[in-house]
Amino acid sequence: MSASLDDLPLRPDLRGLTPYGAPQAPLPVALNVNENTHPVPEEVSADILDSIARALHEVNRYPDREFTALREGFAEYLGHGLTADQIWAGNGSNEVLQHLLQAFAGPGRTAFGFAPTYSMYPLLTRGTGADYVAGTRGVDYTLSAEDAAAQTDRAQPDVVFLCAPNNPTGTPLGLDVIEAVYDATDGIVIVDEAYQEFAPRDSRSALMLLPGRERLVVSRTMSKAFAFAGARVGYLAADPGLIDALRLVRLPYHLSALTQAAASAALRHAPAMLAMVDDIVAQRDRITATLDALGYEPFESWTNFVLFAGVEDPAATWRGLYDQGVLIRDVGIPRSLRVTAGTEAESTAFLDALASLGPGGARA
Repeated sequence: MSASLDDLPLRPDLRGLTPYGAPQAPLPVALNVNENTHPVPEEVSADILDSIARALHEVNRYPDREFTALREGFAEYLGHGLTADQIWAGNGSNEVLQHLLQAFAGPGRTAFGFAPTYSMYPLLTRGTGADYVAGTRGVDYTLSAEDAAAQTDRAQPDVVFLCAPNNPTGTPLGLDVIEAVYDATDGIVIVDEAYQEFAPRDSRSALMLLPGRERLVVSRTMSKAFAFAGARVGYLAADPGLIDALRLVRLPYHLSALTQAAASAALRHAPAMLAMVDDIVAQRDRITATLDALGYEPFESWTNFVLFAGVEDPAATWRGLYDQGVLIRDVGIPRSLRVTAGTEAESTAFLDALASLGPGGARA
């Protein structure tokens, strides 16, 4: 008989917590975890496979601990005059965020974010022994520079999370808010741009704010726009001094040679990998318009998903869609659900299934 958590000498601050876990189910249409549902183009996957095959010839040796070629690739992709010594990477952006918290949070320190936001922020924070404090957003989930700065000043956190655009709401975040929050704290400010590639082409990235701000971090991921969720590759840009701090907490050789080879190959094909973004944005906007026509209340989104309110019974609606082979996400926001923009066929399947449930998601 296996032991329960109550039987083990678990850290007291971890008792009562539940692990992150979006539902996983083998349904025909899975639109619940904001994956890019488009497959990697064949010509790109062929080059990735060749790169992995070459890396296998030296897999008996430890990989490049500094993942130099990959950092150079990320710097070139991001632009803004960035160099390799300003780049860090890990096994998904969650590991990158964990490195930041290990270096700058920990016992006796606090991290701060504006709820609702990415559910991993408090989990990662508490996992490093720090306390997480949640601020608030406006009724439409937006943040003003003045309010965000005032809340940050009151909290006096060691680390601030700014999700831009925000997950799970899709809300854009102005650079003025980032600047105001940075000026309101002496701590590290992390701008999580996991969905930046889905924002309007003329929108400005927080990368342009990095010069002269040694406590500012901009994190990204290859999971979304690059359709690389299964490869687990995240990265960030920051001052070289801050990058040095992360070397103190990372595990040795934390990025495998195979991961480095696959990610570097994908970056070489960035235009082809990102060609599907326009289609995803088109489906996102189509979903938004149709949800509005069906009587729901979709929120503005600069991501690859849409949060919509006006759901009379989210649990029942989620189950009604599930029973029709469509998996979306109940993120715990009252009268609301979230759906990822998939392919045209997947998006159609979701919209047809939702329409069949009747007004407010109640089965007709």
